[in-house]
Amino acid sequence: QVQLVESGGGSVQAGGSLRLSCLASGDTARSDRMGWFRQAPEKEREGVASINIDGTTSYSGSVKGRFTISQDNAKNILYLQMGSLKPEDTAMYYCAAGAGYCSGACYEHVPSLPYRGQGTQVTVSS
Repeated sequence: QVQLVESGGGSVQAGGSLRLSCLASGDTARSDRMGWFRQAPEKEREGVASINIDGTTSYSGSVKGRFTISQDNAKNILYLQMGSLKPEDTAMYYCAAGAGYCSGACYEHVPSLPYRGQGTQVTVSS
């Protein structure tokens, strides 16, 4: 089992920045693929960004160029640096993890990874 705990959400104005963190614990050998997805009220889960253990990344078109995913493998922490935030970025953000290596549009598969945290709310006002 892998336990994931997100932090760093909050309320910001449009154009602002936030950095989300996700601390992984437990059997972290099962978490060599990690990522972020989000879910806004009455909307489906949306994969945002993905990262493999070797650092290769994948982003959805809606956040590419504004968000950066990174990881500190020594500390088992996943980050999502969010910039130029827009009201449409408002959602609950979740960290997810799974085993294996992904190529291609890996962000699309993040919502289906087997381990996920409880989420952290991001609210962007106009």
